[in-house]
Amino acid sequence: MKILVTGGAGFIGSNLVDALILEGHHVRVIDSLFTGKLSNLDDARKQGLGRFEFYNLDITEDEVVDIIKDFQPEIIYHLAAQADVRVSVNDPLYDAKVNVLGSLNILKGAAEAKAKRIIYAASGGTIYGDVDASMLPVNESNPKLPVSPYGISKGVVLDYLRSFYLTYGIEYVALALANVYGPRQDPHGEAGVIAIFADQVLNSKQSVIYGDGEQTRDFVFVDDVIDAFVKAQDKGGNLLINIGTSVETSVNRLYKVMCEAANKKVNLVYKGARAGELLASSLDNTRALIQLSWRPWTSIDEGIAKTLEFMSKSK
Repeated sequence: MKILVTGGAGFIGSNLVDALILEGHHVRVIDSLFTGKLSNLDDARKQGLGRFEFYNLDITEDEVVDIIKDFQPEIIYHLAAQADVRVSVNDPLYDAKVNVLGSLNILKGAAEAKAKRIIYAASGGTIYGDVDASMLPVNESNPKLPVSPYGISKGVVLDYLRSFYLTYGIEYVALALANVYGPRQDPHGEAGVIAIFADQVLNSKQSVIYGDGEQTRDFVFVDDVIDAFVKAQDKGGNLLINIGTSVETSVNRLYKVMCEAANKKVNLVYKGARAGELLASSLDNTRALIQLSWRPWTSIDEGIAKTLEFMSKSK
């Protein structure tokens, strides 16, 4: 099957590309390499001889539509995004350009190529907004009240997906991802806190926690997330589906587990909370179990150990 992956040189995208290549698909990747790395695709190049293509291109460029139309993919995985909440707060116009206008480019290409399905990486950590603790883990029927421009831009695309389904018949699955972590996450880019802590702990650098550290997140391991993406090829049509563990983990506990796993203790300081960030987040994954037959299987302790092992070997 022909499959297009936007953002395929990124952390999640490259892991997805590897899985698709191993399944025997013909994969075309579009990535600007603004945050993605070409080295993340080394395995795909070696394994996918004759079945792998890469285009170094920003999704906001008009040429993207022609590349999609030329390829005629059956499935499009749309992962490319401006994914930093802080960047969205400081420059909401840029955030909207990439996440809204760039996504419309992908949708236009999908329509012209007559693609069957778009699988979209939504943001489960931001599209629901600051949910009252009594409502956690939040399910898909909860009101969408994003706080940050990033959450707004990611949420707007959900309406466009529905519009293009009604107009062009392109099915979609929007996977609302919790805080994904694991091998290949860059601690120096727009990384999540696990990659940042892992780098600091392994290199005995000072670690910083913003706020009091009692803010919580739903951390889900990348291998589990890739399994959900693959299952969404033929399940869960025209739905928003949470992909998370349904478990809250505080940043303080996360740091403690990280230090114990690495058998290290480094200097930790606390600084003021950052604008646009949520106090608590976790996603109810009941719909994922029903619609995708998916559930996470990697515990936070196991996932952190695998992440530390990968980063140690990459040093």
